[in-house]
Amino acid sequence: MSQPRNAFYAQSGGVTAVINATAAGVIETAAKHRRHIGRLYAGRDGIVGALTEDLIDLSAESRATLRGLRYTPAGAFGSARFKLKGLDQNRAEYERLIEVFRAHDIGYFFYNGGNDSMDTALKVSQLGAELGYPVTCVGIPKTVDNDLPLTDCCPGFGSVAKYVAVSTREAALDVASMARTSTKVFVLEVMGRHAGWIAAAGGLAGEKAGDPPQVILFPEITFDEPAFLFKVKQSVENNGYCVIVVSEGVKGPDGKFLAEAGTRDAFGHAQLGGVGPVIANLVKEKLGYKYHWAVADYLQRAARHIASKTDVEQAWAVGKAAVEYAVRGMNAVMPAIVRTSSRPYRWKIEPAALTDVANVEKKVPRNYITADGFGITKAARTYLQPLILGEDYPPYENGLPAYVRIRGKAVKKRLKTQFKL
Repeated sequence: MSQPRNAFYAQSGGVTAVINATAAGVIETAAKHRRHIGRLYAGRDGIVGALTEDLIDLSAESRATLRGLRYTPAGAFGSARFKLKGLDQNRAEYERLIEVFRAHDIGYFFYNGGNDSMDTALKVSQLGAELGYPVTCVGIPKTVDNDLPLTDCCPGFGSVAKYVAVSTREAALDVASMARTSTKVFVLEVMGRHAGWIAAAGGLAGEKAGDPPQVILFPEITFDEPAFLFKVKQSVENNGYCVIVVSEGVKGPDGKFLAEAGTRDAFGHAQLGGVGPVIANLVKEKLGYKYHWAVADYLQRAARHIASKTDVEQAWAVGKAAVEYAVRGMNAVMPAIVRTSSRPYRWKIEPAALTDVANVEKKVPRNYITADGFGITKAARTYLQPLILGEDYPPYENGLPAYVRIRGKAVKKRLKTQFKL
């Protein structure tokens, strides 16, 4: 039996209400495999922590804190929007990772993120072998956008879907009660740059034809202004009001985002300036209706108080499976959620090759969107409904959720060289 090697866990990209539940799954399972895994470190601010040799010693955290991660939203160890370029463009960054891993005897790398993170985990596994320092790399799925392939859903999505569906239903009741003499149109902007899964989840708020939201705008459907305005006008005339859920990534006929701000983020994605007010102002200018708009923004992905129980359980399960795959020697894989039944909802975890996951984007299928492009179909409802089922409330103290914060004790650096971002 070879000596145990240390492990490194990092969170990447936009955080979620349940990413720390995944961390808890990794931590608790690693503790049961001491024959393979020695110490478990976390990267402070994600992969940046590895590049700068800024590692967090998880053995310094109390058991109560580590248990509390399951109930705590956001990234407990810090995340980062930092994309490593291709090996041919910046090999030095990957070599730096291997250098840090070698210095701290890290033989396992768990990268908890989305499409770009799966690509990074794959490249590290390849370069490690090439440099004579093999590292077992397991990508762990996470993204509220629900756009990773080969997994039925992505941990983080179920909870944001529940938040959006609940918020849409509650806001619709508010608008309906005021529509006769006040606001007639309410616009809720949700996340989703290229995939409209979160916007689709807003459709769960209604149960029959005419129920709010009467209009959903998807990135997958090119925005048709005349058709949109007709739909809004028809809804107000028939119902007295109209509720609209719009994805931030809606595009016009020219292929440009309706709300593109002209700048780009660290991943090279177009920075969006807010499509909610764009849609609301269009309604005002063309139809003259009084409106209100809101942007769910961080609230939708941080709302652990109303997390989906299904989502929490799946988030923990992929963390557990990641460690089990690693100690079995499975490299360059991702634990994927496989649906075995929709009614009743049943699922299991199976490995997917990172070569089949990295940089592939899963969008909402056309048959999940109604023929007019403004709603969800029965097939979409069958897919979405189980993902928001169940409640998993955090403990409360003095009327507020009792979330935990880590100490974040730093591991002593062993390298003389510094890495500049």
